[in-house]
Parts: sequence; structure tokens; C-alpha cells
Amino acid sequence: MPTDITVNGRTYHWMQSPLVVVCVDGCEYEYITAAVAAGAAPFLGRVLGGSGTCFMADCVMPSFTNPNNLSIVTGVPPSVHGICGNYFFDPESGEEVMMNDPRHLRAGTILAAFSEAGAKVSVITAKDKLRKLLGHRMKGICFSSEKADQATLAENGIENVLGRVGMPLPSVYSAALSEFVFVAGVKLMERERPDLTYLSTTDYIQHKAAPGTPAANDFYAMMDRNLARLDELGATIVLTADHGMNAKHGADGQPNVIYLQDTLDAWLGQHRSRVILPITDPYVVHHGALGSFALVYLPAPQAQREVAERISKLPGIETVLTRTEAAVQFELPPDRIGDLVVVSQRDTVIGTSRGKHDLSGLDVPLRSHGGTSEQKVPLLVNRRVGEQPGARRWRNFDAFDLGLNLAAPA
Repeated sequence: MPTDITVNGRTYHWMQSPLVVVCVDGCEYEYITAAVAAGAAPFLGRVLGGSGTCFMADCVMPSFTNPNNLSIVTGVPPSVHGICGNYFFDPESGEEVMMNDPRHLRAGTILAAFSEAGAKVSVITAKDKLRKLLGHRMKGICFSSEKADQATLAENGIENVLGRVGMPLPSVYSAALSEFVFVAGVKLMERERPDLTYLSTTDYIQHKAAPGTPAANDFYAMMDRNLARLDELGATIVLTADHGMNAKHGADGQPNVIYLQDTLDAWLGQHRSRVILPITDPYVVHHGALGSFALVYLPAPQAQREVAERISKLPGIETVLTRTEAAVQFELPPDRIGDLVVVSQRDTVIGTSRGKHDLSGLDVPLRSHGGTSEQKVPLLVNRRVGEQPGARRWRNFDAFDLGLNLAAPA
């Protein structure tokens, strides 16, 4: 086996023990500390207490699922791998499309590179929207909780998943969707013992429950039990998140929403601009397709500065950047973002038109993500790491570097 693998300009050592990288969707650091304080997460408590190493890291912008999962498994920002949202406007076709097809991916993954070199690699993701991107050109096991009942040897490298895991097929809107990911990861480690495993959960609970609440602590207790078992099995575990999560509502419990398309239509006229919300995916019941990041396409370049200035003065707006500015500041591919990039403040979300957002599924006050307010995420490893430069800006896509290059073997 080779000793080093280079992917997208970064070199990774061959694993000395099985490596499990976990992306906990929507995980603010406070979820972990609150669960530890409540006694719900003793394993994570030991990691925070010195048996492991803990960093605070930045996720990539926008702070959504697809860009960050792909950054973690490629080790680079969206400017390199090309996935800059869950959803985008394709100017070539003139269509708004989901960014979950591997044809949109511009860089290879660490997972594919290690599998090509002979490593046993497994990927388990909660929602099927990520499966094909994460498993692109990868040899090994790759399936989702959502469609675990449909997994085949030919398509997923595994069959009879429900029987192997010992759980029924979970609802896509449930904590069980993520629990299935963890239990499946443990079962694979017990039986197949992959060299490299990537687990990616859903943020269903984080959208509904704040850190320290009973529902949140129960979720992290479940996670903790399974992480402890992976640790017992000798795995190096790196845990990070794709983004954080914040309350996006007022004291009355109603969402704080800027309906930006309605606003631009009033300023510029109908059909003179287009607002794209990259949070959009097939699973919008828990957030109503409302996040803190939006793209704006305008009819004339000369209007950009004037419109940007007007948007920036709207209550709840944090930042408005031109395409060029956003590509540099947020490390985004310029050909896949709008003329303007708009980011709202911590407690505010951006919508298109009021009539296009169905909020009937919100059974609790809105919690969401997408902005710079949700960039801070945990980066933990169950191994002690030597002293690192104090000035280093840790990123969630340093996860494989941390697990393969910096963490001492068991």
C-alpha cells in the first residue's frame, strides 16, 4: 500500500488505524458542551476533557449541507470543487437545478483516491441527495439511510442493509434517519472493518431543538453511544459539522424573513431580477427553504452597485457583495454565483416571494443557517494532537488532515 496519497494539492498519510470522519449536520459546538454538561454524552466529555483534541473551525460559505460535505471530502473550498449550494441557477441552460449530480463536481474526493489505491472505504449518508456526490468514482460501500431498503451490491456495494443494521427504514423527517447512519457505521466497523469511513447525518433535530433541550440532548446521547463503540473498536474518530444553526424568529415565534424577490420586483419591476436560495433541496418541511444566504441575478451590470446599496440598508441584512468580491471572500466559483451575494444577520432569513414559501410544516419556531453566523463548528478528534500553530485557521475540511496526518495512532 502507498504511504501517502495526494488529493487536490494536499497530501495524506495512509491510515494506521481505521479512520471515521463524521459530519454532524447543523452541529453548533454548544450542542456538544450542553449534552456533556447534562451527563448525556460521557464519551464526548472525555474527548473534551483531554483524552482527545478539540478545535473551533470555520465551515465554508454558504453554510449549507452540500458545499460543506464536499469540502470535507475533497479537502478544499467550493472555489476548487465547484459545489457552492444545494441548488443553483445554471446560466448555460437558463434553469434552476439541484446541485446533487456528480457532473457539477470539479475535483476528486479523498474517498475515491484512497479506494483507488486499495483502501476499504465506506460512506453512509442520511439523505440520498448527497450519496452520488460523496461516492463519485469511489470503490466500496456507499448508501443512504433514506433509501437503505433499495441498496444493492451493484449500485451501493452492499445489500440487505436493513437486516445488517437491525433497524426499520427511518422516516426522512426523523432523528432515526441519523441514528441509522451511526448504527450502520458501527455494524460495518464490527464486521467489514473499513479503513476509511465517512458518516454524514441530517439536521432535522437541530432545526427543531436548541442546544441543551431534552430533544437535543437525547440526540447527542444516541450519537455519543455509537461514537464510544467506534472508539472501543480502535477507530480514530474525527467529528466536525457542515454548519451551525441559529434561531431565526422574533419574540412572537414568527420567522424574521426578508422576501427579497418581492422587494426587488417592487424596485425594478416584475421579471427584472432573479433571487436564488441555495438552501433549497427536496427536504424543506423543517426550514421552508428559508436560509441566511441568497444569490441575486440582475439585468444590467451597471445596476449592481445601486441595488447592492439598497439591499444593504434593509433591516436584517449583514453583507451584500458583488460576484467578484464574494468569490474572493467566500472562496466560491464565480461562474456559479449571482451578480450579488446577500447574507442576512444571525436572527434573519431570506426568502424569494412570500407566496412561494410554504411554512405550514413549521411546528416550532424557525431555526436555520446559511450565513456567516453559522460558520463556527467543532473539529474534534479522539486522539491527542501535538501543539499546532496558534495562528492556524482551522476549517471543517481539515478533518482528513487532522485524522490522517496529525492525530497520534492508538
